[in-house]
Parts: sequence; structure tokens; C-alpha cells
Amino acid sequence: MPDARLPGAPTQTALMASGGGAPARPDVEAIEFDLLLEGIYRQYGFDFRDYAPSSLRRRVRQRAQAEGVDTISALQERVLHDPACMERLLQDMSIHVTSLFRDPTFYLAFRVKVVPLLRTYPFVRVWNAGCSTGEEAFSMAILLAEEGLAERTRIYATDVNEHVLDTARARRLPLRKLREYEAQYVRAGGKHTLDRYLSTTPDDDHATLSPALTEGIVFAQHNLVSDRSFNEFHVVLCRNVLIYFGRRLQDDVHALLHESLVTFGVLALGRRESIRFTRFEQSYAELDAREKLYRKVH
Repeated sequence: MPDARLPGAPTQTALMASGGGAPARPDVEAIEFDLLLEGIYRQYGFDFRDYAPSSLRRRVRQRAQAEGVDTISALQERVLHDPACMERLLQDMSIHVTSLFRDPTFYLAFRVKVVPLLRTYPFVRVWNAGCSTGEEAFSMAILLAEEGLAERTRIYATDVNEHVLDTARARRLPLRKLREYEAQYVRAGGKHTLDRYLSTTPDDDHATLSPALTEGIVFAQHNLVSDRSFNEFHVVLCRNVLIYFGRRLQDDVHALLHESLVTFGVLALGRRESIRFTRFEQSYAELDAREKLYRKVH
């Protein structure tokens, strides 16, 4: 009798688990997860398909639990038909780990090794990609003001998430964190105290940054995955963003960052990120290996 199996179909032997004899089961959740990301991309244009999957799957599971559904497939149905649910999921999938003068030694190195380069330009454009709630952009604004560069600098702070951008535009910092922020500011080479840049009200648990400090910051939505370069910049800050992307997506974003920098412009990455083993490795000279500061040479 001829073999009626479909061409390329696995044999029974191939389907048997080596120890028990039962057919191997596919990872159903992995299939659901891939379908969810594909659906989000097609419906809303947010492309998470090449993000590092482990932390993303954990966040998706947490959102499914919060929405009161048992499977990722059930979450997908809700997300595709309810934009409010998509907004909540986007909040979970976006990365919001930030603080004022986070990694103080980075800002100290920036003062010493990058600021002298910026003084040679009549006007400076800085792109803070993945700005979250704005603390990194505020830190850079303070640093540039103290170095006498604020009046000829424009900071473009972008994020994929419009909700966190609204938080950033409010220019508010929690009072409970000011002691931590002050310590980081001092370690970053701060020349005054943070009080110089803040205002508070007695019935408020937040401090508000001075409008004079933040008037040179433009907050706007931008998707590193799908949007193009929108200007030429003398500095691009893309710190602690690439670690959440898969390899192909990292390569695409590196191309975008390289395209966005002027020749001799400065790229700043996070401690766990690097241009090594990318096709742009030879396009940069190292300014500071530890703090991941690079200067574009071609």
C-alpha cells in the first residue's frame, strides 16, 4: 500500500519523544505570543516582533492576568478590538526604568569628553531616543545649562509611548526621590544644587522643573522600529534601549542612529550595549569605552 502521508510530514518516529513515546507538543503559548505581536503590528503599527522575547512574554502574561483572561489568544482578541486595552498593554511593553542623572559617571564623562566638542558648533542638536518620562532629557538640559550651552542647544526627546511623553511634558519629579537625585547630580559633576532648577508647592508631593530649563526640549512620538530619521544631530543618546531588541532589530536601529548623526557627532549607548560586531563598528572612534561614548568618523 503506498504511503499516504503528505510530502514533508514528520514520521511517527520523529514525533515520538525520545524517552516516553508521546508525540512532542508544540509550545502553544509561543505561537499565541507570535500571533499577538503580528496582530499588534498589523492593527496599530507597533512592531515588537524582533524584541528580546523573554521579558516581553512575561509582560504580556502579566497584562493577560490584569485583564482577567486566561490565554494570550484571549488577550489578542481584546487588544485588536479595544484600543484602550492596547494602550494598557503598550504601557506594560514599554521600558520606563529611568531617573535623574542615572549612571552619574556617564554624565561626568560627557562633561569632560563631549562638551568641549560641542563648543565648536554654533548650534547643537541632541536626540534623546527612548526618553521615557523625561529624566534623561532633563539631566542633559541641566548639564548643558551649567556648561553654558543651553541657549544654543535643542534637545529632541522621543518615545514610542505617548502616555509617558505626556508625563515628561508635565516636568514633574517626585519629592520622595529628590535626595537620591541630588546625590546622583553631585556625582555627575553638578555645579550647584538641584533646588536651583526646581519649584515646589506646600500641598504637592512633586517638584516642577523650571520652564526656563525645559524650554529647549521638544517632546515628540517616534518609533525607533518603524520611523525614519527626522534630522541630523550632533549627539544621539540611545541608552539602555537596544538591550531589549533582538539582533536584527538592533542592526536596523544602529543604521538609523548612524544616519542621524553628523560626521564627528557623538553616539551614547548604555553600559550593556555596544557597536562591536555591528556593521558600523569601523564608523566610530571610541571616546570612552566604559561609558560607551563613540564619535562618528565616517
